[in-house]
Amino acid sequence: MEKAIFAAGCFWGVEASFRQVPGVTSATVGYTGGHTQNPTYEEVCSDTTGHAEAVLVEFDPSKISYGKLLDIFWGIHDPTTKNRQGPDVGAQYRSAVFYLNDAQKEAALASKAELQRLGIYKRPVVTEIAPASEFYPAEEYHQRYHEKHGITSCKINLPKS
Repeated sequence: MEKAIFAAGCFWGVEASFRQVPGVTSATVGYTGGHTQNPTYEEVCSDTTGHAEAVLVEFDPSKISYGKLLDIFWGIHDPTTKNRQGPDVGAQYRSAVFYLNDAQKEAALASKAELQRLGIYKRPVVTEIAPASEFYPAEEYHQRYHEKHGITSCKINLPKS
């Protein structure tokens, strides 16, 4: 198994989207990229901890590649809005790939450059590509939030194999 960390706005929908992906064995919502140890949801929402709402994805690389996970990541949010996704505003909702090794860093940078080169978006892609720092799982009531509340609106188009 391998791990990846993505931030793409409110973590509930991001988690629900990645849980649908064949080859993803788990997805955990939490906080990363900041300076406060063991932050709470309320602290992260205050936009003072530096953390992003993020999802730690565990996946089987024999079933899905990191590159395909990046494709999904780009497709489930707007990577051209700085510190905002939909109605959610603040650095905690930023678009970011937190890489865990050099291979992930290179793949994320190349993927972002290709997305920009293709001209899919009228505005620049502002997604942060940064080294992973400590990942703090969010409180239990945030885990599998959509499942617990019967929300089924997260539909994604999986990339072709």
